[in-house]
Amino acid sequence: MLVKPEGATTRSKRKGRGRGSGLGKTGGRGQKGQRARNRVRPGFEGGQMPLYRRVAIRGFSNAPFKKKVLTVSYSDLNKVAADGQTITFAELLDLLKIKKKYDSIKILNNGTLERKNIRFVGIYSSKSAAEVLKKHGCEIEEDPTKKEDTVSSTTEEEN
Repeated sequence: MLVKPEGATTRSKRKGRGRGSGLGKTGGRGQKGQRARNRVRPGFEGGQMPLYRRVAIRGFSNAPFKKKVLTVSYSDLNKVAADGQTITFAELLDLLKIKKKYDSIKILNNGTLERKNIRFVGIYSSKSAAEVLKKHGCEIEEDPTKKEDTVSSTTEEEN
């Protein structure tokens, strides 16, 4: 048989039963004011526009447009890549045996890199990972479709 631990249940406070009870006269509500006179409904914010009316019930959600990014560490690259290899976005997904759909891949600075002279095409990296990769002779071509610095070429023509 289950037994409640000691102190699990307490007697309810009997309000408005005289001064000796400690909750006589005002019944624990204090003096005057809205809470002393009548009950305030849940969610009432004193006349301010309540939260349940400020927040939209339905409407736009950015979830369908969220980009899914696969993060890759150096240990993953050590397992699948060889020295001097060129790896594209699709090839890396195949090498890692990833079946889920991802929009991009990002290499993070985790662990130690044992491979050298790898060329990454269409793969992103963090700044610290890019520095380590460059020390190992790796090249990173983040987006092959993106044209090379169109902003800098237009400013040179103006000068």
